[in-house]
Amino acid sequence: MAGGVLDRATVRVLEAGCRRMWGFAPRMIPHIVARMGALGALGWFAGNMPRYLVSMKVLGHQRTHLAGMVISLYNGCLYCAYAHGHALELLYLRDRDRLFPLDARTLEGWLGLPPRVLADRTQEVLREAGMQSEALWVDTTLSLLRGDQQPVDGAELRLAHLVRMFGTMNRIAVEAGCTEPDQAQNPVNKDRAVKERNAALRAARV
Repeated sequence: MAGGVLDRATVRVLEAGCRRMWGFAPRMIPHIVARMGALGALGWFAGNMPRYLVSMKVLGHQRTHLAGMVISLYNGCLYCAYAHGHALELLYLRDRDRLFPLDARTLEGWLGLPPRVLADRTQEVLREAGMQSEALWVDTTLSLLRGDQQPVDGAELRLAHLVRMFGTMNRIAVEAGCTEPDQAQNPVNKDRAVKERNAALRAARV
C-alpha cells in the first residue's frame, strides 16, 4: 500500500512539473513511474531533465525536437515522435510565420522506414522548410543511433544524451502500448494562438 501511495504522489509531482513547462500532463507519466518505480522515476528525471533543458538552450528548441522526432521514429515510438514533431511544427510557425511542411499527424506512416529512407524523407521536409543546414544533423542522429560513430564534440555529446534519454522514453511508451498522440512537449504548447493558427492552416489545406 505504501508503494502505491508513493507511486501516486510521484505521478502527481511529475505531472505538475510538466504542466508548468508545457501546459499539460503527458499520459506517459504513470507508465514511467510504473516501470521505474517512484524513486527510480524521480532519480531518472533528476538525472536527465536538467541536462535536457540546457541542451534545448544550447542546441535550440527546433534542432532538439528534430532529433527527438527522428530518434522516436527510428525506435518505432509514435507517441514520442508526435510529441516532438508537433512541437517542431508549432515552433516553426511561431518563429517563421508559415506552416511547417510536415503535419505531425501523418508520422504514423513513417514508422518502420529504413534509416536511409527516414533520413531522405526528413531531409526533403527540411529543404522544403528552408532548413537545409539541419540535414547533416539528421545523418549524425541516425549514425549515433546505429552506433556507426561516436560523439566528437560538445554538440554531439548532447545529441548522444538525447539518443539515450529519448530511447528510454520510447521503450516505455512502446511496451505500454501508448500510441494515441498527446500534445507538444515544449513551452510553445501553452501558446493557444499558435496552436489555433496551426490547426486552422492545416484544416485549410485539406
